Amino acid sequence: MPYNSQTHHRQSIRLKNYDYSQDGMYFITICTQDKKCIFGNISDSEKGEMTYRLFRFGEIAKNEWFKTAEIRDNIKLDAFILMPNHLHGIIVIDNDYQYGKNTRDDNGRGTVLRAPTAVAVEQFGKPTPNTIPTIIRSYKATVTKQINILRNTPSESVWQRNYYEHIIRDEKAYNNIREYIECNPYNWEGDELFV
Repeated sequence: MPYNSQTHHRQSIRLKNYDYSQDGMYFITICTQDKKCIFGNISDSEKGEMTYRLFRFGEIAKNEWFKTAEIRDNIKLDAFILMPNHLHGIIVIDNDYQYGKNTRDDNGRGTVLRAPTAVAVEQFGKPTPNTIPTIIRSYKATVTKQINILRNTPSESVWQRNYYEHIIRDEKAYNNIREYIECNPYNWEGDELFV
């Protein structure tokens, strides 16, 4: 059935009129469909130490996350953890890198600042390059495609329809989120996404 906004009542959960391509740090959480633990497992060993093991699908999800920064000049990745049924990561958008650092004009006369010509406010159903929604959509699509090829399920969902994003606005929030990401495996059984 084709999408119909009147009958499906889908609305974006992103901040209205916020430019998700602007410089900043974004805390991202993406969950698997039905919170299925397809990426790995976490358990306590006999000595009380945590054991964390990624499955084959988890390796795909992890590798594709890191490719995000390789294929986009203005993206840097910070703290990241892939849990059995979700991931947490910080994406940093740094447009100074893409639009100015070490770029030269056609005559080789030094740095030329190239700024985006318009505010990149994504409209529902109309993707805009290098915005957080487009980055996440592309990431989810490539992971889904690779996993579905392996398990021979061409149309099965890997991810929940949406994702959670939080704009990191100050150093205190950054430090708290970074600590949360790093400690997430140790708090797995108390995690709200624990199944």
